[in-house]
Amino acid sequence: MKKYGLALIGGIAVVVAGWFLVDAKPVVAKTEQSTAVFDSQGKLKLPTGFREWVFVGAPLTPNSLNNGKANFPEYHNVYIEKKNVDAYLKTGTFPEGTVIIKELTRVLNPTFPDGSRSEPSGRGYFNGELNGIDASVKDTKRFAKTNGWGYFTFGHHPRPYQQTAEEAPATECASCHQSFVAKTDMTWIQFYPLLRDKPE
Repeated sequence: MKKYGLALIGGIAVVVAGWFLVDAKPVVAKTEQSTAVFDSQGKLKLPTGFREWVFVGAPLTPNSLNNGKANFPEYHNVYIEKKNVDAYLKTGTFPEGTVIIKELTRVLNPTFPDGSRSEPSGRGYFNGELNGIDASVKDTKRFAKTNGWGYFTFGHHPRPYQQTAEEAPATECASCHQSFVAKTDMTWIQFYPLLRDKPE
């Protein structure tokens, strides 16, 4: 009888231990329903796997069309997780925890003064080398002072990128979003046909 009792107690201990392992929360918790992970200093960790998310668009403002001084002279290849794209299409707002990634690529080796080049498809602009990653995260508690979104850059330069990033000062990113796209959940929806032209 003692053997059975000990076996039962041992079995319960294993189950309880397993439950704790499965349910254990990381010391640095993820934002609710998000792939955003912050370290103990509040820095955002570089998201991974975002190229498997939904590609929503790629605005371009090349230097050659902006007197050589474009604020963002690269393509902005923008990715959002499918679940958050689906939520936006249904509600017109992004859910808590949404992460938007903007991966920058330079214009491919310009050969004309306007920054364009000729390819078999014709003269135009084409994606060149990777040149940086930015991220925005929706967390209405953490970023209450900037309309619920935080903005981060992991470097505006070729790879490798920084592995963590501090929240950008409001004057660098949030203020522009607040001024121009506050009505579309702080996001440049007008540049992304998939989101802009959503079914009514």
